[in-house]
Amino acid sequence: MEQLEALAAELGERLKAQGQTVAVAESSSGGLISAALLSVPGASKYYLGGAVVYTGKARMVLMDLPREAVAGMRSASEPYALLLARTARERFGTTWGLSETGAAGPTGNGYGDAPGHSCIAVSGPVEAALTVETGEAGRMANMHAFAAAALEMLKRAVA
Repeated sequence: MEQLEALAAELGERLKAQGQTVAVAESSSGGLISAALLSVPGASKYYLGGAVVYTGKARMVLMDLPREAVAGMRSASEPYALLLARTARERFGTTWGLSETGAAGPTGNGYGDAPGHSCIAVSGPVEAALTVETGEAGRMANMHAFAAAALEMLKRAVA
């Protein structure tokens, strides 16, 4: 968690200095992205909220995404991650939306993705999505890797 806290501290300072805000929608990172961002003193100046969107029901209840919005879209894909990031940004009225979705392990998901597969996206003044493949089956190691990749992506976007 120390690596995540260090990333979040640097990112938090950038966000505060620029008067920018963020909302998070994460899945297989299990709340680690939000926990890291909230570990920074003064986080309320930039972190407006987040959700662990771990199931289809959570997607509907927490993100208000109906089945039609995701029809034909795999949940551990870059288009889905971008949809989550955009939705988080729009719903919370933030500068940035950050999302993560994947398969932490030790097994893959129902879509054929191996453990260690995650898609991460940022939406705001710039948009980007990327796929992370750790090649590892360790659940906690993957969760930390996914969270770190998400924080790094947002850090590059905020720069």
